[in-house]
Amino acid sequence: MAVGKIIIAGNWKMHKTQAEALEFLTVLKSNVEETDEAREIVLCVPFTALSILSKSLHGGKVRLGAQNVHWEDQGAYTGEISGPMLTELGVDYVVIGHSERRQYFGETDETANLRVITAQRHGLTPILCVGETKQQRDAGEAESVIINQLQKGLVDVDQSKLVIAYEPIWAIGTGDTCDAEEANRIIKVIREQLSNQKVTIQYGGSVKPNNIDEIMKQSDIDGALVGGASLDPVNFARIVNYQ
Repeated sequence: MAVGKIIIAGNWKMHKTQAEALEFLTVLKSNVEETDEAREIVLCVPFTALSILSKSLHGGKVRLGAQNVHWEDQGAYTGEISGPMLTELGVDYVVIGHSERRQYFGETDETANLRVITAQRHGLTPILCVGETKQQRDAGEAESVIINQLQKGLVDVDQSKLVIAYEPIWAIGTGDTCDAEEANRIIKVIREQLSNQKVTIQYGGSVKPNNIDEIMKQSDIDGALVGGASLDPVNFARIVNYQ
């Protein structure tokens, strides 16, 4: 059913030491040996786990993702990380503009756009997150908010090397999941804004083993950006191996 390439990405956020990351990977690998090759599996992990996972993932079917990238290649930006630092570690993907970055760390559509452009310049595939709050949805503004995020976030962006994640903010970590058909409707709206119709558009927001099959049945959903459920290797494998 998917329009773009199917990509299932786990976003670990601020979880797992290096030892825990390796332990996770051992279990995950044994559970995805039979996974359809057409499904890309990505682990977006804390910076401290990138190096050790990169060595363990080499030549395997799981790809490595980071959770942020700065728009400058180097400089006085305490606490940030650059494109060359990530590519040196074999990172393929990078999450940009996640609602938690926007909410807690001052990320804007404009800074997200700079990060997306930089990621692409270094050969990283950005996963640009968009989505509305509960208040915006209740006010009937979901579509206009998301269209505005896309218009500002995609300035000068190459849409041939891009992933977009629709993450309704009210469904992240709350246990509330956006109804699969409604998620599909919004993702269609997102696709209408793009010049490249084949861009992978993921759904994210309380994705779990018990709702992934329904989510992936939808016509326009090309994968998932998984939060909490990606911390357990068996649960994440079940999501990757959706029916």
